[in-house]
Amino acid sequence: MANVIDTLNGWIWSPALVFLCLAAGVYFTLATGFLQVRCLPDMVKQIKSGEKSDNGISSFQSLMISLANRVGVGNIAGVATAIAFGGPGAVFWMWTVAFLGSATSFIECTLAQIYKEKDRDTGEYRGGPAYYIEKAYKHTAAGPFMLVYAIIFAVAMIIATSYFLPGVQANGVAAAVNNAWGIDPKVTGVILALTLAVIVIGGVKRIAMFASLAVPFMAGAYIIAAIVIMIVNFQEIPHVFSLIFNSAFNKEATFSGMMGVAIMWGVKRGIYSNEAGQGTGPQSAAAAEVSHPAKQGFVQAFAVYVDTLLVCSATAFIIISTDMYKVFADESEDGAVLYSGSLPDGVPVGPGFVQSGMDSLLSGVGPSFVALAIMFFAFTTVLAYYYLAEVNFVYLNRWVKNATARKTIIWLLRIMVIISALVGTFNTPGTTWAIGDIGVGATAWLNIVAILFLQIPAHKALWDYRRQKKAGLDPQFDPVALGIKNADFWEERTREMKVKKAGEAPAPASVLETESVQ
Repeated sequence: MANVIDTLNGWIWSPALVFLCLAAGVYFTLATGFLQVRCLPDMVKQIKSGEKSDNGISSFQSLMISLANRVGVGNIAGVATAIAFGGPGAVFWMWTVAFLGSATSFIECTLAQIYKEKDRDTGEYRGGPAYYIEKAYKHTAAGPFMLVYAIIFAVAMIIATSYFLPGVQANGVAAAVNNAWGIDPKVTGVILALTLAVIVIGGVKRIAMFASLAVPFMAGAYIIAAIVIMIVNFQEIPHVFSLIFNSAFNKEATFSGMMGVAIMWGVKRGIYSNEAGQGTGPQSAAAAEVSHPAKQGFVQAFAVYVDTLLVCSATAFIIISTDMYKVFADESEDGAVLYSGSLPDGVPVGPGFVQSGMDSLLSGVGPSFVALAIMFFAFTTVLAYYYLAEVNFVYLNRWVKNATARKTIIWLLRIMVIISALVGTFNTPGTTWAIGDIGVGATAWLNIVAILFLQIPAHKALWDYRRQKKAGLDPQFDPVALGIKNADFWEERTREMKVKKAGEAPAPASVLETESVQ
């Protein structure tokens, strides 16, 4: 089984996928006119001004679900893995894929908003790659093919988020807790599964509420801890950045010749962490209540920055500034040690790098603090994975006519995610990460190829948003006016707004004069 997993991983994570992710990011950056820089004020404004409704969550809550999904074990153990097998230069390529991925995230999340719809059972907004893949060309001869493609994506996303990926997060929690307090992984798994059950039973609204409380707290506390270490270790700041940049381009003698693996591991872990292009962000984006799809596209583009440029950078600084890392040859812990640093013997690749780094400056605090951070990060990420799986189950459920059967399927999904998290605590880290990479890579392939073909409606939405903003208006979306077909939700919304506006309009002068005479 291990050989099968490694073979699949090698096929999926070939250099072709790395090139595709980077090329798509470069293309969307240019096509949107460096949106990730020009539209920063719009991103911040929408986070603060978005509102929720009976059917949709607020932009802020959507951002928190998205960050719950993005900010997880990958921000701690994933960064450590990238440095261990790609050298410090891998961090630079994580930054690069985040900057470029911000534009990619805008495109996919704007598409999700354009083609979202209401869940017939709950009334909540649903959307994502499966929805926009099916609808964008539904009116053309390619419609039947795109429907099959959408179903394939939905199935792949369900498998990835209900089985492959929760295990990675749970495994990271078990490892950190065991390292900090010596608690048996089986005990951690049971507690994690029971707590998870309490939240997922409440559905998307309870997940959104929990995420909006937990995510800002956990991410803020982690970044503050990194800043404290940066202040205490301020003399290392120039060295850290110099090492990262020089290693990224083969200019550091210790890591000479590692540029290729640095790019591979930086992109792989960058995509795993920020998820731009992977197709996970669009699901939470579609759930938001906004007046124009581009608004939520901006919010999700900003999420990539928070994840990689803040949280991942904090992890990298803790590890490198304290010299608590090792770099291995052959991309394996079995390979020769190219650099050993000050890391104590016996610390495996993963959360232990960060725990040792913090402990070197705050003795006795590091292991416990990182364990708590990972517990929060991983728990909210598993919740977000459940939400992604549910959205795609709902997409497939449209062919299930019986309402009771649909609800039963959703309950089975909840049980499967809980079991997956429980089992993940028992697996070895290597196997768990390899399975997770397969899930991430498969959905990334399917989604990036799709949005490269389906991108035009997102560009139209961006152009329309800018046009209305320039005219001093609060942008409202009318797909018919832009020539966008099959955006059924927005077409109905536009009709309702026109009817409401007509009802509120004052009567013509001739009518008023007649009534006065009478």
